Amino acid sequence: MAKSEKINFSTPSGFPEFLPGEKRLEVYLLDTIRRVFESYGFTPIETPAVERLEVLQAKGNQGDNIIYGINPILPPNRQAEKEKAGESGSEARALKFDQTVPLAAYIARHLNDLNFPFARYQMDVVFRGERAKDGRFRQFRQCDIDVVGRRELSLLYDAQMPAIITEIFTAINIGDFLIRINNRKILAGFFQSVGIEESKIKSCIGIIDNLEKIGEAKVKQELEKEGISPEQTQKIIEFVNIKGTVDDMLDKLKHLAQIMPEAEQFNLGVTELETVITGVRNLGVPENRFCIDLSIARGLDYYTGTVYETTLLGHEALGSICSGGRYEELVGVFLGEKMPGVGISIGLTRLMSRLIKAGILNTLAPTPAQVMVVNLQTELMPLYLKVSQDLRKAGINVITSFDKRGLGKQFQLADKQGIQFCVIIGADEAAAQKSSLKDLKTGEQVEVALANLAEEVKQRLVPKG
Repeated sequence: MAKSEKINFSTPSGFPEFLPGEKRLEVYLLDTIRRVFESYGFTPIETPAVERLEVLQAKGNQGDNIIYGINPILPPNRQAEKEKAGESGSEARALKFDQTVPLAAYIARHLNDLNFPFARYQMDVVFRGERAKDGRFRQFRQCDIDVVGRRELSLLYDAQMPAIITEIFTAINIGDFLIRINNRKILAGFFQSVGIEESKIKSCIGIIDNLEKIGEAKVKQELEKEGISPEQTQKIIEFVNIKGTVDDMLDKLKHLAQIMPEAEQFNLGVTELETVITGVRNLGVPENRFCIDLSIARGLDYYTGTVYETTLLGHEALGSICSGGRYEELVGVFLGEKMPGVGISIGLTRLMSRLIKAGILNTLAPTPAQVMVVNLQTELMPLYLKVSQDLRKAGINVITSFDKRGLGKQFQLADKQGIQFCVIIGADEAAAQKSSLKDLKTGEQVEVALANLAEEVKQRLVPKG
């Protein structure tokens, strides 16, 4: 191939590709998350990667996300079909940018086939046209759960979310974390009480949601652009910066509800928040794992009540490692009936890449194999295959070395792949129905009868202590 015809086969910017050890870590995390989700009765579903564009954009669903549209690319010999292949209007399609909007469409499509409250989990890839940078991807995997009810949904489902978050991050052992909880009705009610017009409340909540990212001075500038007076802005800043223990915060909020004008929505938000906090405590979530944070707003317009963000303590620069909240109208956009829901999402691809870079998580060995059966003599291959199968039947992951090469090179290959044990069988061992078992970590080598090999390997695989 001439130099000018060389194909650029590098991965497109923002679209990740994993080495085996990274992919194995992702699978381990997915399995851990799945176990916790299923322990609370969530069931898996899968929605198409592609949705109708009008679904993704309905009633402000898109937020500020950049959506990737889908257009057919025809081969040169089929250009005459271009017009027929094109899609426009209601037929325009795009890649999904999150899991929640497609869930709403899924429920609308299968309303009569589902049981409510409907609790599902989904761990698919989504696509956003973000500027690719460290920890930000255009294709990434999200692990979501949502519960959706018909007409009503108990606030105890909101309380379950912090319990689930706690179990997941405790299981993957990434260090101390804090689940920050708020209720958007509290924010909306407070904005209302300081005289902010109803039409500006959602945009103001979106600005407050960026407080940690852009800082207080920039938030003040953004609020000023919305026509919010300096006096109103100062009151907002002071409000979202109120701090204290969970009980202190509830007491302060209840006191404010008594003295502020037009407090109906604010008071409802405080009542809902207290109900959720009580449920979180009843579910046994440790007090040091959650707090009330009035600056948590969540930027998407469809959130209406409880909202959550989870921070890894000591690594706050990572941003939220799990977030979500309650919505009242998202599913109703498609069905015209009240179907409240609550859910959380873990952006696993971003989280995993940042945790690896920070040294909090390590990639796994390139192979799941625990044992290599080495190849000393080609004529003994039938025995090597039998021994390999016997080990697999005992639940041990095995690679059989089919290529004849020096014993040292086979040890080297096994070690490079993170395989701890090598089984060595030569002519003498085969005649005596024995093997040598070499531990590549310690260098120890012991003689083991083939009949006892699986049990010996199992015992040595169990961590000591």
